[in-house]
Amino acid sequence: MTAIWWIRRDFRLSDNPALVAAATAGEVLPVFVCDATVETLGAAPKWRMGLGLAHLIATIEAKGGRVLLRKGDARVIIPAIAREVGATSVHWGRLYDKDAIERDTDVKSTLKTMGIIAQSHAGHLLFEPWTVATKTGGYYKVYSPFWRTVKDTEIAAALPEPDLTWAACPDSDVLADWALGAQMQRGAAVVGPYCHVGEPAALARLEAFIANSVDQYKAKRDFPSEPVCSGLSENLTYGEISPRTIWHSGTQAAQVGAAGAEHFLKELTWREFAYHLLYHEPDLATRNHRDGWDDFAWREDKTLPEITAWKQGRTGIRFVDAAMRELYVTGTMHNRARMIVASYLTKHLMVHWRVGRAWFEECLIDWDPASNAMGWQWVAGCGPDASPYFRIFNPDGQAEKFDKDGTYLHAWIAEGERDPSATSLSYFDAIPKAWCLSPETPYPAPVVGLKEGRERALEAYAQRNA
Repeated sequence: MTAIWWIRRDFRLSDNPALVAAATAGEVLPVFVCDATVETLGAAPKWRMGLGLAHLIATIEAKGGRVLLRKGDARVIIPAIAREVGATSVHWGRLYDKDAIERDTDVKSTLKTMGIIAQSHAGHLLFEPWTVATKTGGYYKVYSPFWRTVKDTEIAAALPEPDLTWAACPDSDVLADWALGAQMQRGAAVVGPYCHVGEPAALARLEAFIANSVDQYKAKRDFPSEPVCSGLSENLTYGEISPRTIWHSGTQAAQVGAAGAEHFLKELTWREFAYHLLYHEPDLATRNHRDGWDDFAWREDKTLPEITAWKQGRTGIRFVDAAMRELYVTGTMHNRARMIVASYLTKHLMVHWRVGRAWFEECLIDWDPASNAMGWQWVAGCGPDASPYFRIFNPDGQAEKFDKDGTYLHAWIAEGERDPSATSLSYFDAIPKAWCLSPETPYPAPVVGLKEGRERALEAYAQRNA
């Protein structure tokens, strides 16, 4: 019997319930479909997905299997492949955004009418969103009680890589022909060295974090020049490591007294909370979570020069600009910096959070539909568990507090520096040539003064609450 393993965001062989189920059901045919959910990804996440998929394909081929690649509507492609190879079952790992749920529901319905077993499996999350409920049976809208509810939940042990017998693979598309990295252009060469691609790299990253950094995680995680963060968001995004594997490593570290381990587990649980919200609020990525925000005086005209300056990392506010340049060189951004650039855009510049969310979706190699949506709304003040509307990060104050010696700023801003760092110069290699920027371009004056921007935002918030 042939069992299809429909690969989506689970680029790993260990602790993969869908793969284990397929291996139990018969000879396994791995399938990946380049459908609309892939085609509509931003430049950086689509490119990074291609890297992860290429690594997984090579891994499977080294074990004697082949991955069947097809392009088109998965609603049509998956049933067609099942018919073509005579599959008796199809297995996949669940996703939780609206488009994926609608697609998977349609695929499951079609397969069942064909008499084919169709099963979705957990694996992308620790807690399925519908299994965590308030005392009244609703869903959580605040993180703290969510954490208290799940923190002592027994998490099953991670599954080992199953014994696999591979099914014969029909003619397949060629991954390179899909050109998933085309939109990255010259930025790919700059960002590439910062990527940690594949399951072995993810596991090594976790091991290094637990051995070297978790003890200092809580104390130093807000300092962007301190290398204490795990970086595992990149690998979680594509399922190159399971959250269950990370959870158990963090729990073991806590049990032996690592000071930052519980805080690390809390941060992992923020991702769970984000998916909990996205599942129960399918439009979280586009609509204000809180009532009364639809008429707020945010601006969305993407031609505004302030938005261009923010995107280019040339607002004249050094911490904001450093963070945006880190994004273009590494494909990621320190979490504290993400909050600062989001606050500056939505409050000092009064630009709608959707503009920032969409730009992060274009540029982040660790872009995640749930965390990105919740994070932007949280900072903007309209989201679940949001910070108070009057909490407006002062980027200069944040730099003084978390980068007092200027290490982070020096790492990412070249203009005006006598001896600019290599990383700050890499920014000019990564950005589009159309921006016409070089290290000799004068550093800009602030597009809006911090005091002026804060006062304007507070006035707008006051009018909203009047």
